[in-house]
Amino acid sequence: MGEVKEVPRTSAEVQRHAQNVSEPAQEAKNADAASDIHAEWWRLRMARQREIDASIAAKAEFEFLYDKPYDDKKKVRVAGPFTVESLSPHRTLGVDENDDLIDPLARVGSDASAKQSFPQMIMDNLKMAGVQQAHKEDRITFTSVVPWPGAMVCGEGRYLEADVEKRAAIFIGPEFGTVQRADLVQAAREAGDAGFDVLIACAFNYEAHTTEFTKLGRVPVLKARMNAELHMADDLKNTGKGNLFVIFGEPDIDVIHDDDGRLRVKVNGVDVFKPQTGEVISDNADGIACWFLDTDYNEESFFVRHAYFLGQNDPYKSLKTTLKAEINEEAWETLNSDTSRPFVKPTKARIAVKVINHRGDEVMKVFKC
Repeated sequence: MGEVKEVPRTSAEVQRHAQNVSEPAQEAKNADAASDIHAEWWRLRMARQREIDASIAAKAEFEFLYDKPYDDKKKVRVAGPFTVESLSPHRTLGVDENDDLIDPLARVGSDASAKQSFPQMIMDNLKMAGVQQAHKEDRITFTSVVPWPGAMVCGEGRYLEADVEKRAAIFIGPEFGTVQRADLVQAAREAGDAGFDVLIACAFNYEAHTTEFTKLGRVPVLKARMNAELHMADDLKNTGKGNLFVIFGEPDIDVIHDDDGRLRVKVNGVDVFKPQTGEVISDNADGIACWFLDTDYNEESFFVRHAYFLGQNDPYKSLKTTLKAEINEEAWETLNSDTSRPFVKPTKARIAVKVINHRGDEVMKVFKC
């Protein structure tokens, strides 16, 4: 037998049945109408925005907002607005009439061919000036510096440790650029394979994370910062008297855990390499001009949250005079200290300490808490 359908009996039931059948079709029709209205509104809005942009481009005046600081005579500036850690300008290469690159060193008989290369110039100055550290008696004086045919190590320097001659591998960083930690690791491996006693890296700028790399196996790694005067090597008279290569050792730092769960940092001094004995000893804090603390280091950028200034006889007395304001002596005493104020343990469990000596050389060390 076939299926029996219920038939509406009254006119009200017939009306309700027709309404139920037509509701889905009506909802679909309303949705399509709303979509059409929204699409038309969006088209008109974009057309109006294009008219506004065209009007602004045709009639508005342009104003460059950079390099226009507001001059406030009531404020005293004690530091520059920016800190530039390294600068890597590009070089422009010339081409000849055949659109081939010109190699200045390949032109025999020209003035460029007689010009000294950057690594050779550095090694010549290194042989004359040696490498200076915090104290004059800790200068590394070379008896000879000669080229070395290595991938990263380009020179071999010899110096006396007591009465024993030692061999130092010379790594020279880029003329314009920053030395990375990976560069030092590769150079240290090469120095160890070649039987060198120590690796001396010479560069204008070092990446912050190179501070933690001080030794690879038995080979100590000494990082010498080159004086910016070496950029003017053509006009620089090589007398060997200037501090052209300065080593600033790794800071000796203690992290103190207080009973209330907070932390403090104490700067004991700086580790110094003794070329007379080959030992690394810890010097006191007299060679430190200032040091800064980032209590929540994100491993990308150093943010100064604490600042401390060391030195005898109130070295920043002139700064207090320049500020022309009444200084809170108690607060100022907390700045002239080798121990930081207590701080809460960082959320990322890392802190970073940056130490700067009186010559402006800086070194950073990261701790896990």
